[in-house]
Amino acid sequence: MSPRSASVNEELRRRSRERLLQATVELVAERGFEATTLGDIADRAGAARGLVSYYFPGKRQLLQSAVHRLMHLTLEAALEREPRPDGPDAGRELLARAIDAILGLAMDRPRLMRTHMAGILQAEGFVQCAEQQRLAELLRKTVVRYGSANVDTDYPLLRALLMGAVVAVLLPGAPMPAARLRAELFQRYGLDWELGVPPDGGPPGGTFPSPRQR
Repeated sequence: MSPRSASVNEELRRRSRERLLQATVELVAERGFEATTLGDIADRAGAARGLVSYYFPGKRQLLQSAVHRLMHLTLEAALEREPRPDGPDAGRELLARAIDAILGLAMDRPRLMRTHMAGILQAEGFVQCAEQQRLAELLRKTVVRYGSANVDTDYPLLRALLMGAVVAVLLPGAPMPAARLRAELFQRYGLDWELGVPPDGGPPGGTFPSPRQR
């Protein structure tokens, strides 16, 4: 039997890594961070325990990469959903979809996203990894399509606002309604409520209209 080519080996490594990331998302969502071990993750992924340590320096870094991958895939699916935005308002529709995608993750996977945000606020902070870079690239492109004149300023601000909204949705004991946060973000960026995937019931009372609605 001839040895596998470098490209085949690379593809196998990529698939193994993605299985570990997917297993991490599933297990932490089911059991929580503390109750999930690296051995559990390796077993769920069908991988050797040593492979986890080969790819990731620790469980917290693994979780951040796994959640960033989930966020990237979720955002990508939202931006590419048919019908594809076109015309002069395409950038506004894409930004609305991006906001809805991130807020939707906070609502749909609260335990996972709460654990992720708690990890970012700890000493090791924000992990720079391939998954985070893909997510950042998608958000930057969305800011460009929206019409930003200064992406290097506007992208970090959008990222910070989205992170703040996720924290507000998930804050134990005093969560903010996602619809209210959506309305505030849409107002800031001049987005009509009907863009993206608006929740049922219309905008919450007491919110300001967007500039286009004034």
